[in-house]
Parts: sequence; structure tokens; C-alpha cells
Amino acid sequence: MKTTYSPPFTRQYFAYMAFAFLLFLVSACKTNQENDPFDKPLNNIDATVANEWMDNFLTVERYAPGFRPPVVARSLGFINLAAYEAIVPSSSVYKSVAPNFQGLTIPAREAGKTYNDQAVVNEVYYQMMKNFFPHVLDEYKASIETQYKKFDASKINADELTRSKQYGQAVAKAVFDFSLTDAIGSKGYLNNQPADYVPPTGAGKWQPSFPDFGKALLPYWGKARTFVISESEKLSPAPIPYSNSITSPFFFQAFEVHQVTTPLSYEGQWIGEFWSDDIFKLTFEPSGRWIAIAQQVVRKEKVPLEKAIYTYAKVSIGLSDAGVACWHSKYVYNLERPTSYIRREINKDWTSKLNNPIAKVNGVTPPFPAYPSGHSTFGGVAAEILNDIYGKNYAMTDKCHEGRTEFIGTPRSFKSFDAMADENAYSRIPLGVHYRMDCSEGLRLGYQTGRAVNRLAWKK
Repeated sequence: MKTTYSPPFTRQYFAYMAFAFLLFLVSACKTNQENDPFDKPLNNIDATVANEWMDNFLTVERYAPGFRPPVVARSLGFINLAAYEAIVPSSSVYKSVAPNFQGLTIPAREAGKTYNDQAVVNEVYYQMMKNFFPHVLDEYKASIETQYKKFDASKINADELTRSKQYGQAVAKAVFDFSLTDAIGSKGYLNNQPADYVPPTGAGKWQPSFPDFGKALLPYWGKARTFVISESEKLSPAPIPYSNSITSPFFFQAFEVHQVTTPLSYEGQWIGEFWSDDIFKLTFEPSGRWIAIAQQVVRKEKVPLEKAIYTYAKVSIGLSDAGVACWHSKYVYNLERPTSYIRREINKDWTSKLNNPIAKVNGVTPPFPAYPSGHSTFGGVAAEILNDIYGKNYAMTDKCHEGRTEFIGTPRSFKSFDAMADENAYSRIPLGVHYRMDCSEGLRLGYQTGRAVNRLAWKK
């Protein structure tokens, strides 16, 4: 019998096999994306690389000569702005804010080419840290190199890695070069206490203060360039008029400081020391403290890389402008510190409660005018911005100084960022380094600055 031949592979068979193979490729690709941390979309990449660079920053700035509160704030502003601008091309949420800053142009990515955002960010932070800390000891330069090499790029395509690094370098160069066009800001750390500055004299005017009588710190910083706020927004309203009359409002401001500190309660000491962040080589600066607080939130919420960098950039730009505004107002009004007034008008033996265990000096007073308070200004601006990102009722326990033995660093819990800013401001009174009006105005100035930063068009 003759049999009819049937081909084993029909057109329908080939179509079916092709479809099945396509499904296999899609499935394999999806599996690889899930397993390969370098192949995720930006909004799914964890924030480790940014968080660890901020850890590194907060260590290096602690030991960086000349990096006092407003200098730290400014460097944070430019470093985190560079990181932010480097990743926004990949973001579906955030957009460039560089057009708001005259003279800053961010290089574009090459069209049609792929970039690895973690590698870009790692490169940006590395270049910016080297640029801002060329003067630190070799061990801190080595820590920057170690952090850079910690990033594992072994799974990234070689061409993509090279391209990503080059782009990170280009963005870092553009932002750092822009920072250099501000002579006051870029050179301030090299001459913190210029010999040519002569403080004005007169009743109630600041002069170098007991116990070390240090020269004025950063008296020209108020002329540094701001990111967002205008010239008029830099100036605080005048403080309460000076008077040595025991019935005057000014006397009451100083008398409160004396009474709160004589004697100082344990709670007052805890609050004062918990927020002090004043001492070179002991803690980060009071502006850096708010990045450490933001870090805790970023880590607690496990936000993706883009939101972490958005948080750091926004807070940092606010801190930078707040530092300029505060120091501008300080040297416009040149108000003497409580230690000078109290020792002259109330109690000649009184001293502040701020101690420096590194230099082994007790009764320290910061070497610059009182009004407004820098701590309070930094707290106000950070609280306003963090409220905008994470909500006004964000509760947290601040563990910035957990485990410290040189002072009371026991963690404290708060119901909101505003509550943190309020306590941070108040802490300057039990330490004896500020009047209440310094703290109140610092908060107001900080919140005003934060609102200006929030008004920038950060999102698409």
C-alpha cells in the first residue's frame, strides 16, 4: 500500500515554535533584570551608593580644616546638586533645576547610548569629594579612594561603564567649575578668620569672647552666592534693641539664659549636648547634622536612589542658602553673645555650658555674633524641606550620636521634623550660647529659605 508523506514541520509548527522561543527570551530577560542590580530602572535602584557617600562626607568634613557650618552646607549643596543633575536624564519623576542657576550648564548624555546610573553617581561623588577636600590629611583622602573602589562594577558592560564614568566626570566638572565662580564661597575655608576684619565697636556689639577670644569666623560669608534666595531674603529683621537696664526686654533675654543654666538640669544638658555639633574633630557640623538626619529617613523608608539623591540635593541647597543668609545677618547686626553680656551685667563668674573635650576647654562660645542662631536656621530650613518630601507628621528617633561617651548622645524621639527643629533651636539656650530671640529668628529665616527651595520646579 502506498502511504502519503506528511512533513514533520508545518508552517503552523514553525510559527508556534517561534512564538514559544520569543516567550522564553522575554522570560529570561526579565529574570536577568530581576537578578542583576545594574539593569533595573532608576526608580527601583536602592540608594546604597548615595548613602555611603554621605557617610564618607560626614566623616571627612569632621576633620577638614576650615569646614565650619556654612562651608559644610555650601559643599553639600554643590556635591549633591551634581549627583542630582547626573541622574535626572534617567528619571521619570524629577527634572533638572540647573536652568535656575545662571552660568551653570549640565552636559547632555549621548543620544541612543546606555548609561549605568549607579556608576554615574559613584563617579560624580568621587570627583566632587576630591574637588572639595584637597586639603585633608592623607588618611581622609584614602577613605575617599576606598569608598570609590568599594563600588562593584564587575557586572556592567565595559563600554557602558566607561561612558557612565565619563559622564559623571563631565557633570562633576561642570558643577565644580560653576562653584569656583563664587570667589567668597569657594575660598572661604582657606581663611576662616581673616586678620583684616575689624569688628565694629559700641554698646552690645560683638567682640572676641571669653574664654579663648577667637577672631571672627567667616565675617564675609554673607556675600557668598546663594542658589535660590534673593538679596533681600538674606537679611533678618533687627533684634531687640540693646539695653543694660534691668527692666528692658534685652536684659530679660540674657537673664533667661542665666537662669536656665544656673544650675543646668540633666534634661537641659542632654538637649544642649545632643544638638551641639560644634566641635572640630568631634562631631559633624550643625549643617551636616541635618544630612545625617535625612540619611536616617532615607534608610528607614528604603527609598530608591533617585529619591535619596533628590532628598540630599534639596536639603543641601537649602542648608547652603540658609548658611549665607544667617552669616549675612550676623555680621550686619554684630550682636554680642550672652557670655559677654551676662559676665558684664549679671554674673562675672558665669560661663557657657558648651565644652570642648578635644581642646579641653570649658565654657566655649562660638567666635561670631549671636543673632540669628546658625543651628536654628539650619534646623528650620531642613525641617521645611523634609516636611515637603516626607510629610509634616513624620515621627522618628534621632540616633546621630548613639553610643558617644564624650557627651550625652542618647537618642531622642520626635513626632515631627518641626519638633526636631524646635528642640534644636531651643538647645542653644541651655548651652548658654544664644538668646531666645536668636533661636526664634533663626527658625523663621530657615523656614523662609526652605519655602524658596521648595518652590523650585523639581518634578516633571
